[in-house]
Amino acid sequence: MKLIIAGASGFVATEVIRQCLSIPKITSVIAVARRPISAPVDLVQSADASKLHSVVLDDYDSYPDGVRQEFANADACIWTVAITPSKSRGLEFDEVRRVCHDYTLAGLQAIFEAHGKSGSNAAPLRFMYMSGSAAQRDPKEVPRFMSKYLLMRGETENQVLGFAMEHNGAVEACVSKPGLITAPGQLLKTIIATVLKPFVPSVGVKEISAAMLHQVLNGFEKETLQNDDLVRIGRQALSDVRE
Repeated sequence: MKLIIAGASGFVATEVIRQCLSIPKITSVIAVARRPISAPVDLVQSADASKLHSVVLDDYDSYPDGVRQEFANADACIWTVAITPSKSRGLEFDEVRRVCHDYTLAGLQAIFEAHGKSGSNAAPLRFMYMSGSAAQRDPKEVPRFMSKYLLMRGETENQVLGFAMEHNGAVEACVSKPGLITAPGQLLKTIIATVLKPFVPSVGVKEISAAMLHQVLNGFEKETLQNDDLVRIGRQALSDVRE
């Protein structure tokens, strides 16, 4: 499998890269970011860092021919490009929408077009879009907090899934909706996750990464993976690796 990871410099994407370099079925990893990406330093002995190919993109809404050529023959994409709710508060909403919504749809279109021109039509493109548990797809259900942001993220989810329906048979799409994402060593975030557990779900970065990789490799269980799904699939995938 040739896998594109968009937003490759991010927190979750870094863990996705670390894991997929140890998965034999993944033969090529296209790490897309605004700066060069190197293999994580904490790779296991079985990892193959030579599979990683860094692709520097100036802007996620414009894809030069050279970048599109890198996308050729790609089987799947995990899209992690976004602005988090906390960071969005310090930015103009138009910029937040551009990054979270416009970039996603432009990237999906470019990857789909490259997939179609590659001559590899035996299997559909699998597109995994990482959103958030609070994103609201129904515009009539207005969230009490950060409604503009959460409705925009839900609109993006709808359009990603709608793109797959429009190109039935050529694209398969899945939306992962994690809650708070934690990691070993991040004491403050772990404490926050514990305190907010009755109200906000959480998932470990290793679990969500393993879950998304499992799904793009083996096929999507369903079009929307809630936090509990990600924990379940991720834990099982990590357990299978240890065995």
